[in-house]
Amino acid sequence: MLKVVETFSGIGSQAKALKNIGIDYEITCTADWDINAMIAYDLIHHGKQDLSRYKNMTKQDLIQTLSKYTLSLDGKKPATEKNIQDLSEEVLKRVLCAIKRSNNLVSITDIKARDLPNKIDLLTYSFPCQDLSVAGNWHGNKSGIDRNAHNRSGMLWEVERILKERITEKMQLPRFLLMENVSNILSDRHKDNFKEWTDYLEEIGYYNQIYTLDASKFGIPQKRVRTYMLSVLVENDANKKRKVENYFKEHNLEDDRYVRSLNIKERKLKEFLRLNYNNEIYRMEADMCQPNDTPSRKDIYEYNTKIYHNKKVVAQTVPTVTTKQDRHPNSGVIDYWNEKEGKSKFRYLTPRECFLLMGFDEEDYNNIVSNNFEHRKRYFFNIEKLNRMAGNSIVVNVLEEIFKQVDYINNIIFMEEMELQFAQTSSIDRIKNKLAGLFNAQNEAYQVIK
Repeated sequence: MLKVVETFSGIGSQAKALKNIGIDYEITCTADWDINAMIAYDLIHHGKQDLSRYKNMTKQDLIQTLSKYTLSLDGKKPATEKNIQDLSEEVLKRVLCAIKRSNNLVSITDIKARDLPNKIDLLTYSFPCQDLSVAGNWHGNKSGIDRNAHNRSGMLWEVERILKERITEKMQLPRFLLMENVSNILSDRHKDNFKEWTDYLEEIGYYNQIYTLDASKFGIPQKRVRTYMLSVLVENDANKKRKVENYFKEHNLEDDRYVRSLNIKERKLKEFLRLNYNNEIYRMEADMCQPNDTPSRKDIYEYNTKIYHNKKVVAQTVPTVTTKQDRHPNSGVIDYWNEKEGKSKFRYLTPRECFLLMGFDEEDYNNIVSNNFEHRKRYFFNIEKLNRMAGNSIVVNVLEEIFKQVDYINNIIFMEEMELQFAQTSSIDRIKNKLAGLFNAQNEAYQVIK
């Protein structure tokens, strides 16, 4: 069984991918401080929450219990004491329930090596990209992953800290590490910092395979390019390193010819769009994503990708699903009419469509919205939160192919090494036993002669 630690877990694309490909796995713990993502993760992967066990806890009891965690209301900054006090009792119960059911260690800044299991087969980390992305740079976020920047993308170095602690405390290092982030991490601005990170991993025994992959080549009609790094613990074993290196040369996910050989099912964009407005739910969701008819929205329609136009799907892929749709640029626009005065003649992708384009399915999305609840006279999971969680996630289908490689290396290459070591050990033991037998025979003969 693959023992997995899912840090920066979001809504759990890693767990979803592992489940989809049928790997025998266990998510031993997660880590995410965003209360919206942690509740959504819990609903997607564990179903409806049972809050009855917390019925006797007062609001102050809940706040006291949660006070040991560094929580965030938006995934960007830590919540203040007042922020937590302002949350309803139900929200607090749902946060606590999500933490317990997902074994969520919350903020990675608070996690010590000893908080994690000694045996970790796979540790995933998809630290925030805001200070790395081109969009972030446009808004003045230029510090990237500078070690002393103390920003969101700098959370990368918390992973380094945990690995160093495990070495100091003589704990096992994870057999595999998987990083995901925007491809801008390889740019001139950030390449020195990234090299510092990869050099450290090599120093402690990892072989790093870096991929820059487009989701549109993996069965999802979304133009989403991201950089992944799969680090395999080969230690000082030159033979193991050679086998792993050769495996990646022959199974390179950046090689279009190899990817085509995988026969990944190609799905058309229309399969992901919910254009059947006879379905009352789809119609309601479409209405909610129809903006007001303003000059800025007219520009959005004019300058963004037309997904559905003249009563047919005219795009093959959509641009990257981001955390917001009511913006320029966005993931595309869809012609849409209804009788509401003052509304534009188009709509954006609905949150449901965004989830589908990230590789989740309708059941996952329904697990969230069917268990939505009121907070401050509005639904807790509003459009803005749902879009943000989808945009911050990782395309499940890409992860599936990477995890298949993890499974192969883990079960074939590593197993061969173990069998070889066992065979060598057995041979040595047989020689030792044979020599011991000869010595005993010689000793017995000597005694007889004597």
